[in-house]
Amino acid sequence: MAETHVLFVEDDDVIREATQLALERDGFRVTAMPDGLSGLDAFRAQRPDIALLDVMLPGMDGVSLCRRIRDESTVPVIMLSARADSIDVVLGLEAGADDYVTKPFDGSVLMARIRAVLRRFGHAGGPGAGERGDEAAADGGLLSFGDLEVDTEGMEVRKGGATVALTPTEMRLLLEFSSAPGTVLSRDKLLERVWDYGWGGDTRVVDVHVQRLRAKIGQDRIETVRGFGYKLKS
Repeated sequence: MAETHVLFVEDDDVIREATQLALERDGFRVTAMPDGLSGLDAFRAQRPDIALLDVMLPGMDGVSLCRRIRDESTVPVIMLSARADSIDVVLGLEAGADDYVTKPFDGSVLMARIRAVLRRFGHAGGPGAGERGDEAAADGGLLSFGDLEVDTEGMEVRKGGATVALTPTEMRLLLEFSSAPGTVLSRDKLLERVWDYGWGGDTRVVDVHVQRLRAKIGQDRIETVRGFGYKLKS
């Protein structure tokens, strides 16, 4: 973790300084900024490994900042929200955030979320996906679902022959679906496999990412099974 560079954008001086110290004690290199505009400048100049963005920021709010970052990069983004039931949580996820943490947060929870995000970004296939990918490897790692092709070795997706740009989280989600087409995967199972949650999490994270994935690979490709979860149409 010593080489991991964190961009932390938070306008509250006390939270910003305390969290920066905690991150640095855990071995992270931290660039801390007090507002959205300076956060965007720092992101462009330094290209951090992960961004922690407060939702409520002066100059440019965290959701807008997340959207600008996502336009330029697939770097992981975690949003910090003061309310778990806030619409800002969903807006942040829709803007491209990979996860969120509710304030006030426990330092150990934040570190666990950061490490979970970094683990899945470091290996897009993830721990289970590589094992299930053995069957696909026999066919060169290429899975086809109509006009949708998933290259599990090259980590590429094509729809109608055109490359589809997915974030690492979206790619991991698609790998889970494509490893078991036609099988219903519950939201809790997806949280465990894709988000590396060893505990209960907010299923809105799954729902919003499924919506984002549908927008890229086809709205009818992933079916909602009410009361159970989602499945990829084979």
